[in-house]
Amino acid sequence: MNATRPQPITSASPPPTPLYRQPGILVTSEAFVVAGRRFPVRDLSNLRTARGPHDRLTMRSVLVTGAVLGSVGVALSFSGALLSPTVFLLLGAAAFVPIALVSFGHRLRPRAYELWGDYRGMTVLLFSSDEEREYGQVTRALLRAQEADRMGGMSSPVSNVFSANLYPW
Repeated sequence: MNATRPQPITSASPPPTPLYRQPGILVTSEAFVVAGRRFPVRDLSNLRTARGPHDRLTMRSVLVTGAVLGSVGVALSFSGALLSPTVFLLLGAAAFVPIALVSFGHRLRPRAYELWGDYRGMTVLLFSSDEEREYGQVTRALLRAQEADRMGGMSSPVSNVFSANLYPW
């Protein structure tokens, strides 16, 4: 070893293991980073799942359509004119418009999946996504990070944690 040459500085602990990484989202064994906000894993507790509100546009269109159909039906019933059965069939078919709007709106604008948790004494919305798969992956990664924190950290990548032989015989 040459005494004149400076030695590289090595840290005592390895860098945190990334459990999930996508643009804007990073879950490591030490922190959960989403949209520029950083939450240390050890400060998160009481994680829970919720669903976001229905889309406002969908709900308003359903209410307006239902109100218009209801008022047309009431106006026709009080008009006193003899109406053919075809008119009543058309009015009944038009009553399905709000149902079609709701189903179409839910497909285009689904309710968001939300991950809530307690962070330093406050209940905080940690993550929200309308994609169920992405939400599930982030949630599972965060739960693994909490388990690793409880066990004293992860010194090796996740793929090597389970490489030990489970059957000693």
